[in-house]
Amino acid sequence: MASEDVIGKTTGESAVSTIVNLAEEAKLAREGVKAPGPAFLSICKSLAAGGIAGGVSRTAVAPLERLKILLQVQNSHNIKYNGTIQGLKYIWRTEGFRGLFRGNGTNCARIVPNSAVKFFSYDEASRSILWLYRQQPGNEDAQMTPLLRLGAGATAGIIAMSATYPMDMVRGRLTVQTENTPHQYRGLFHGLKTVLMEEGPRALYRGWLPSVIGVIPYVGLNFSVYESLKEWLVKSRPFGLVDGSELGVTTKLACGAAAGTVGQTVAYPLDVIRRRMQMVGWKDAASIVTGDGRSKASVEYCGMVDAFKKTVRNEGFGALYKGLIPNSVKVVPSISIAFVTYEVVKDVLGVEMRISD
Repeated sequence: MASEDVIGKTTGESAVSTIVNLAEEAKLAREGVKAPGPAFLSICKSLAAGGIAGGVSRTAVAPLERLKILLQVQNSHNIKYNGTIQGLKYIWRTEGFRGLFRGNGTNCARIVPNSAVKFFSYDEASRSILWLYRQQPGNEDAQMTPLLRLGAGATAGIIAMSATYPMDMVRGRLTVQTENTPHQYRGLFHGLKTVLMEEGPRALYRGWLPSVIGVIPYVGLNFSVYESLKEWLVKSRPFGLVDGSELGVTTKLACGAAAGTVGQTVAYPLDVIRRRMQMVGWKDAASIVTGDGRSKASVEYCGMVDAFKKTVRNEGFGALYKGLIPNSVKVVPSISIAFVTYEVVKDVLGVEMRISD
Protein backbone atom coordinates (compact mmCIF):
# COMPACT_ATOMS: atom_id res chain seq x y z
CA MET A 1 0.00 0.00 0.00
CA ALA A 2 2.99 2.30 0.57
CA SER A 3 3.92 2.37 -3.10
CA GLU A 4 0.28 2.97 -3.97
CA ASP A 5 0.19 6.01 -1.66
CA VAL A 6 3.41 7.34 -3.25
CA ILE A 7 1.85 6.93 -6.69
CA GLY A 8 -1.28 8.75 -5.55
CA LYS A 9 0.74 11.57 -3.94
CA THR A 10 2.96 12.03 -7.00
CA THR A 11 -0.03 11.95 -9.32
CA GLY A 12 -1.85 14.48 -7.13
CA GLU A 13 1.09 16.89 -7.04
CA SER A 14 1.54 16.65 -10.81
CA ALA A 15 -2.17 17.24 -11.35
CA VAL A 16 -2.19 20.34 -9.10
CA SER A 17 0.84 21.75 -10.91
CA THR A 18 -0.76 21.12 -14.29
CA ILE A 19 -4.04 22.75 -13.22
CA VAL A 20 -2.25 25.86 -11.95
CA ASN A 21 -0.25 26.23 -15.18
CA LEU A 22 -3.29 25.71 -17.39
CA ALA A 23 -5.35 28.15 -15.33
CA GLU A 24 -2.64 30.78 -15.79
CA GLU A 25 -2.66 30.18 -19.55
CA ALA A 26 -6.45 30.52 -19.58
CA LYS A 27 -6.19 33.84 -17.69
CA LEU A 28 -3.68 35.18 -20.22
CA ALA A 29 -5.96 34.11 -23.06
CA ARG A 30 -8.90 35.98 -21.54
CA GLU A 31 -6.72 39.07 -21.18
CA GLY A 32 -5.79 38.95 -24.86
CA VAL A 33 -2.25 37.63 -24.43
CA LYS A 34 -1.67 34.92 -27.04
CA ALA A 35 0.01 31.82 -25.64
CA PRO A 36 2.27 29.64 -27.80
CA GLY A 37 1.04 26.39 -29.28
CA PRO A 38 -2.77 26.91 -29.00
CA ALA A 39 -3.60 23.49 -30.47
CA PHE A 40 -1.29 21.67 -28.05
CA LEU A 41 -2.55 23.76 -25.13
CA SER A 42 -6.17 22.96 -25.99
CA ILE A 43 -5.36 19.25 -26.03
CA CYS A 44 -3.65 19.50 -22.63
CA LYS A 45 -6.62 21.36 -21.17
CA SER A 46 -9.09 18.82 -22.48
CA LEU A 47 -7.01 15.90 -21.16
CA ALA A 48 -6.61 17.60 -17.78
CA ALA A 49 -10.35 18.22 -17.51
CA GLY A 50 -11.16 14.61 -18.36
CA GLY A 51 -8.56 13.26 -15.92
CA ILE A 52 -9.80 15.42 -13.05
CA ALA A 53 -13.40 14.43 -13.77
CA GLY A 54 -12.50 10.75 -13.63
CA GLY A 55 -10.48 11.00 -10.42
CA VAL A 56 -13.10 13.03 -8.55
CA SER A 57 -16.04 10.88 -9.61
CA ARG A 58 -14.35 7.54 -8.91
CA THR A 59 -13.05 8.51 -5.46
CA ALA A 60 -16.54 9.65 -4.48
CA VAL A 61 -17.92 6.15 -5.03
CA ALA A 62 -14.83 4.01 -4.21
CA PRO A 63 -16.49 1.88 -1.46
CA LEU A 64 -19.37 0.93 -3.76
CA GLU A 65 -16.94 0.16 -6.57
CA ARG A 66 -14.99 -2.26 -4.38
CA LEU A 67 -18.16 -3.95 -3.08
CA LYS A 68 -19.43 -4.42 -6.63
CA ILE A 69 -16.28 -6.28 -7.67
CA LEU A 70 -16.33 -8.44 -4.53
CA LEU A 71 -19.94 -9.40 -5.24
CA GLN A 72 -19.11 -10.22 -8.85
CA VAL A 73 -16.32 -12.68 -8.08
CA GLN A 74 -17.30 -14.26 -4.74
CA ASN A 75 -18.05 -17.99 -4.58
CA SER A 76 -21.79 -18.73 -4.68
CA HIS A 77 -21.39 -21.51 -2.08
CA ASN A 78 -19.66 -19.32 0.51
CA ILE A 79 -21.42 -15.96 0.58
CA LYS A 80 -19.71 -13.24 2.60
CA TYR A 81 -21.18 -10.18 0.90
CA ASN A 82 -24.97 -10.25 0.76
CA GLY A 83 -26.29 -6.92 -0.45
CA THR A 84 -25.12 -3.33 -0.37
CA ILE A 85 -25.61 -2.37 3.31
CA GLN A 86 -24.50 -5.73 4.70
CA GLY A 87 -21.49 -5.81 2.36
CA LEU A 88 -20.29 -2.34 3.35
CA LYS A 89 -20.75 -3.15 7.04
CA TYR A 90 -18.80 -6.40 6.63
CA ILE A 91 -15.89 -4.62 4.95
CA TRP A 92 -15.90 -1.94 7.68
CA ARG A 93 -15.97 -4.58 10.45
CA THR A 94 -13.27 -6.84 9.00
CA GLU A 95 -10.96 -4.35 7.28
CA GLY A 96 -11.78 -0.95 8.74
CA PHE A 97 -12.11 2.40 6.96
CA ARG A 98 -9.11 1.76 4.72
CA GLY A 99 -10.80 -1.42 3.50
CA LEU A 100 -13.58 0.64 1.95
CA PHE A 101 -11.03 2.44 -0.22
CA ARG A 102 -8.69 -0.49 -0.88
CA GLY A 103 -7.37 -0.25 -4.44
CA ASN A 104 -8.66 3.31 -4.95
CA GLY A 105 -5.17 4.80 -5.34
CA THR A 106 -4.47 2.31 -8.09
CA ASN A 107 -7.96 2.82 -9.46
CA CYS A 108 -7.38 6.57 -9.76
CA ALA A 109 -3.97 5.94 -11.34
CA ARG A 110 -5.93 4.01 -13.98
CA ILE A 111 -9.12 6.05 -14.24
CA VAL A 112 -7.40 9.46 -14.56
CA PRO A 113 -5.66 8.61 -17.88
CA ASN A 114 -8.66 6.50 -18.94
CA SER A 115 -11.09 9.35 -18.37
CA ALA A 116 -8.73 11.88 -19.95
CA VAL A 117 -8.40 9.77 -23.11
CA LYS A 118 -12.12 8.96 -23.15
CA PHE A 119 -13.40 12.54 -22.98
CA PHE A 120 -10.74 13.84 -25.37
CA SER A 121 -11.42 10.98 -27.82
CA TYR A 122 -15.13 11.75 -27.67
CA ASP A 123 -14.49 15.39 -28.50
CA GLU A 124 -12.32 14.47 -31.47
CA ALA A 125 -14.52 11.58 -32.64
CA SER A 126 -17.60 13.81 -32.53
CA ARG A 127 -15.97 16.41 -34.75
CA SER A 128 -14.63 13.80 -37.17
CA ILE A 129 -17.90 11.88 -37.44
CA LEU A 130 -19.92 15.07 -37.93
CA TRP A 131 -17.47 16.25 -40.62
CA LEU A 132 -17.78 12.94 -42.48
CA TYR A 133 -21.57 13.02 -42.14
CA ARG A 134 -21.69 16.53 -43.61
CA GLN A 135 -19.78 15.35 -46.69
CA GLN A 136 -22.86 13.41 -47.77
CA PRO A 137 -25.20 15.23 -50.21
CA GLY A 138 -28.00 17.01 -48.38
CA ASN A 139 -26.28 16.88 -44.99
CA GLU A 140 -24.17 20.01 -45.32
CA ASP A 141 -25.83 21.71 -42.32
CA ALA A 142 -26.46 18.57 -40.27
CA GLN A 143 -25.96 18.56 -36.50
CA MET A 144 -25.07 15.78 -34.09
CA THR A 145 -27.82 13.19 -33.64
CA PRO A 146 -28.23 10.55 -30.90
CA LEU A 147 -26.93 7.89 -33.32
CA LEU A 148 -23.84 9.92 -34.21
CA ARG A 149 -23.19 10.57 -30.51
CA LEU A 150 -23.54 6.84 -29.87
CA GLY A 151 -20.86 6.14 -32.49
CA ALA A 152 -18.54 8.81 -31.09
CA GLY A 153 -19.02 7.53 -27.54
CA ALA A 154 -18.37 3.92 -28.59
CA THR A 155 -15.18 4.97 -30.38
CA ALA A 156 -13.98 6.89 -27.33
CA GLY A 157 -14.76 3.97 -25.04
CA ILE A 158 -12.82 1.45 -27.15
CA ILE A 159 -9.77 3.72 -27.38
CA ALA A 160 -9.73 4.51 -23.65
CA MET A 161 -10.38 0.90 -22.57
CA SER A 162 -7.67 -0.54 -24.81
CA ALA A 163 -5.10 2.08 -23.78
CA THR A 164 -5.48 1.42 -20.04
CA TYR A 165 -6.71 -2.20 -19.88
CA PRO A 166 -3.64 -3.77 -18.16
CA MET A 167 -4.06 -1.27 -15.31
CA ASP A 168 -7.75 -2.15 -15.05
CA MET A 169 -6.93 -5.85 -14.90
CA VAL A 170 -4.44 -5.39 -12.03
CA ARG A 171 -6.75 -2.93 -10.29
CA GLY A 172 -9.47 -5.59 -10.20
CA ARG A 173 -7.12 -7.97 -8.40
CA LEU A 174 -5.90 -5.28 -6.00
CA THR A 175 -9.51 -4.49 -5.14
CA VAL A 176 -10.37 -8.12 -4.43
CA GLN A 177 -7.34 -9.01 -2.27
CA THR A 178 -7.59 -8.68 1.53
CA GLU A 179 -5.14 -8.65 4.44
CA ASN A 180 -5.25 -12.49 4.46
CA THR A 181 -4.34 -12.90 0.79
CA PRO A 182 -1.23 -15.18 0.71
CA HIS A 183 0.81 -13.11 -1.76
CA GLN A 184 -0.03 -9.42 -1.84
CA TYR A 185 0.23 -7.11 -4.83
CA ARG A 186 1.88 -4.06 -3.29
CA GLY A 187 0.61 -1.60 -5.85
CA LEU A 188 -0.08 -0.99 -9.52
CA PHE A 189 3.45 -1.40 -10.86
CA HIS A 190 4.23 -4.36 -8.64
CA GLY A 191 0.99 -6.00 -9.80
CA LEU A 192 1.78 -5.39 -13.46
CA LYS A 193 5.28 -6.79 -13.05
CA THR A 194 4.08 -9.85 -11.11
CA VAL A 195 1.34 -10.75 -13.61
CA LEU A 196 3.76 -10.26 -16.51
CA MET A 197 6.41 -12.51 -14.98
CA GLU A 198 4.15 -15.24 -13.59
CA GLU A 199 1.39 -15.42 -16.21
CA GLY A 200 2.83 -13.84 -19.33
CA PRO A 201 1.95 -10.71 -21.35
CA ARG A 202 -1.36 -12.13 -22.65
CA ALA A 203 -2.65 -12.27 -19.07
CA LEU A 204 -2.61 -8.45 -18.93
CA TYR A 205 -5.37 -8.45 -21.57
CA ARG A 206 -7.41 -11.35 -20.19
CA GLY A 207 -11.09 -10.35 -20.45
CA TRP A 208 -10.34 -7.61 -23.01
CA LEU A 209 -12.93 -8.81 -25.56
CA PRO A 210 -16.00 -8.67 -23.26
CA SER A 211 -14.66 -5.36 -21.96
CA VAL A 212 -14.56 -3.83 -25.44
CA ILE A 213 -17.94 -5.31 -26.39
CA GLY A 214 -19.40 -4.00 -23.15
CA VAL A 215 -17.85 -0.55 -23.45
CA ILE A 216 -19.55 0.08 -26.81
CA PRO A 217 -23.10 0.28 -25.42
CA TYR A 218 -21.96 1.55 -22.00
CA VAL A 219 -19.85 4.56 -22.98
CA GLY A 220 -21.78 5.07 -26.22
CA LEU A 221 -25.12 5.28 -24.42
CA ASN A 222 -23.64 7.42 -21.63
CA PHE A 223 -22.57 10.17 -24.03
CA SER A 224 -25.56 9.78 -26.34
CA VAL A 225 -28.21 9.90 -23.61
CA TYR A 226 -26.47 12.70 -21.70
CA GLU A 227 -25.99 14.99 -24.67
CA SER A 228 -29.35 14.22 -26.29
CA LEU A 229 -31.21 14.76 -23.03
CA LYS A 230 -29.43 18.07 -22.48
CA GLU A 231 -30.25 19.18 -26.03
CA TRP A 232 -33.92 18.23 -25.59
CA LEU A 233 -34.16 20.13 -22.29
CA VAL A 234 -32.60 23.29 -23.78
CA LYS A 235 -34.96 23.21 -26.76
CA SER A 236 -38.21 22.24 -25.02
CA ARG A 237 -37.55 23.86 -21.62
CA PRO A 238 -39.98 21.67 -19.64
CA PHE A 239 -40.79 22.36 -15.97
CA GLY A 240 -38.72 25.56 -16.02
CA LEU A 241 -35.46 23.61 -15.82
CA VAL A 242 -33.55 25.89 -18.18
CA ASP A 243 -32.31 29.37 -17.28
CA GLY A 244 -31.71 31.18 -20.56
CA SER A 245 -29.76 28.80 -22.75
CA GLU A 246 -27.86 27.05 -19.93
CA LEU A 247 -28.79 24.10 -17.76
CA GLY A 248 -28.18 24.28 -14.04
CA VAL A 249 -25.73 21.95 -12.28
CA THR A 250 -28.57 19.97 -10.67
CA THR A 251 -30.21 19.39 -14.04
CA LYS A 252 -26.91 18.30 -15.57
CA LEU A 253 -26.43 15.87 -12.68
CA ALA A 254 -29.87 14.42 -13.38
CA CYS A 255 -28.99 14.02 -17.07
CA GLY A 256 -25.79 12.22 -16.10
CA ALA A 257 -27.70 9.96 -13.73
CA ALA A 258 -30.14 8.95 -16.47
CA ALA A 259 -27.29 8.31 -18.89
CA GLY A 260 -25.38 6.17 -16.40
CA THR A 261 -28.42 4.11 -15.47
CA VAL A 262 -29.22 3.24 -19.09
CA GLY A 263 -25.62 2.44 -20.03
CA GLN A 264 -24.72 0.26 -17.07
CA THR A 265 -27.94 -1.79 -17.19
CA VAL A 266 -27.30 -2.78 -20.81
CA ALA A 267 -23.60 -3.57 -20.39
CA TYR A 268 -23.49 -5.04 -16.87
CA PRO A 269 -23.40 -8.81 -17.70
CA LEU A 270 -20.28 -8.22 -19.81
CA ASP A 271 -18.65 -6.46 -16.86
CA VAL A 272 -19.29 -9.50 -14.64
CA ILE A 273 -17.72 -11.84 -17.22
CA ARG A 274 -14.74 -9.50 -17.61
CA ARG A 275 -14.02 -9.56 -13.87
CA ARG A 276 -14.26 -13.33 -13.67
CA MET A 277 -11.95 -13.82 -16.63
CA GLN A 278 -9.43 -11.47 -15.01
CA MET A 279 -9.22 -13.78 -11.97
CA VAL A 280 -8.31 -16.82 -14.12
CA GLY A 281 -4.66 -17.80 -13.70
CA TRP A 282 -4.32 -16.07 -10.32
CA LYS A 283 -3.38 -18.84 -7.88
CA ASP A 284 -4.63 -16.86 -4.86
CA ALA A 285 -8.05 -16.07 -6.35
CA ALA A 286 -9.72 -19.15 -4.85
CA SER A 287 -8.83 -18.26 -1.25
CA ILE A 288 -10.06 -14.71 -1.82
CA VAL A 289 -13.46 -15.55 -3.26
CA THR A 290 -14.11 -18.46 -0.87
CA GLY A 291 -12.57 -16.85 2.19
CA ASP A 292 -11.65 -20.17 3.78
CA GLY A 293 -7.99 -20.44 2.80
CA ARG A 294 -8.48 -23.75 1.00
CA SER A 295 -6.65 -24.50 -2.23
CA LYS A 296 -9.87 -25.19 -4.04
CA ALA A 297 -9.37 -24.57 -7.77
CA SER A 298 -11.24 -21.64 -9.26
CA VAL A 299 -13.34 -22.04 -12.39
CA GLU A 300 -11.33 -21.96 -15.60
CA TYR A 301 -12.72 -20.21 -18.68
CA CYS A 302 -11.62 -20.86 -22.25
CA GLY A 303 -12.99 -17.57 -23.50
CA MET A 304 -15.86 -15.11 -23.24
CA VAL A 305 -18.58 -17.46 -24.54
CA ASP A 306 -17.37 -20.28 -22.28
CA ALA A 307 -17.41 -17.91 -19.30
CA PHE A 308 -21.02 -16.97 -20.05
CA LYS A 309 -22.06 -20.62 -20.38
CA LYS A 310 -20.37 -21.80 -17.18
CA THR A 311 -21.59 -18.84 -15.13
CA VAL A 312 -25.22 -19.34 -16.17
CA ARG A 313 -25.04 -23.14 -15.91
CA ASN A 314 -23.41 -23.18 -12.46
CA GLU A 315 -25.10 -20.19 -10.82
CA GLY A 316 -28.10 -19.26 -12.92
CA PHE A 317 -28.89 -16.24 -15.11
CA GLY A 318 -29.02 -13.96 -12.07
CA ALA A 319 -25.27 -14.39 -11.58
CA LEU A 320 -24.75 -12.10 -14.59
CA TYR A 321 -26.20 -9.28 -12.48
CA LYS A 322 -24.30 -9.89 -9.23
CA GLY A 323 -23.40 -6.55 -7.70
CA LEU A 324 -25.88 -4.64 -9.86
CA ILE A 325 -27.50 -2.86 -6.90
CA PRO A 326 -24.32 -1.32 -5.47
CA ASN A 327 -23.22 -0.59 -9.04
CA SER A 328 -26.53 1.19 -9.69
CA VAL A 329 -26.12 3.20 -6.49
CA LYS A 330 -22.54 3.97 -7.56
CA VAL A 331 -23.07 4.77 -11.21
CA VAL A 332 -25.69 7.48 -10.69
CA PRO A 333 -23.42 9.89 -8.77
CA SER A 334 -20.27 8.69 -10.56
CA ILE A 335 -21.37 9.44 -14.12
CA SER A 336 -23.15 12.61 -13.04
CA ILE A 337 -20.11 13.96 -11.21
CA ALA A 338 -17.80 13.02 -14.08
CA PHE A 339 -19.80 14.87 -16.76
CA VAL A 340 -20.42 17.98 -14.65
CA THR A 341 -16.83 18.13 -13.35
CA TYR A 342 -15.54 17.84 -16.91
CA GLU A 343 -17.60 20.78 -18.11
CA VAL A 344 -16.84 22.91 -15.03
CA VAL A 345 -13.07 22.31 -15.30
CA LYS A 346 -13.13 23.11 -19.02
CA ASP A 347 -14.87 26.40 -18.19
CA VAL A 348 -12.22 27.20 -15.56
CA LEU A 349 -9.38 26.38 -17.97
CA GLY A 350 -10.96 28.40 -20.76
CA VAL A 351 -11.53 25.61 -23.28
CA GLU A 352 -13.85 26.96 -25.95
CA MET A 353 -15.28 23.66 -27.22
CA ARG A 354 -17.54 21.53 -25.01
CA ILE A 355 -18.77 18.03 -25.68
CA SER A 356 -22.23 19.45 -26.40
CA ASP A 357 -20.77 21.62 -29.19
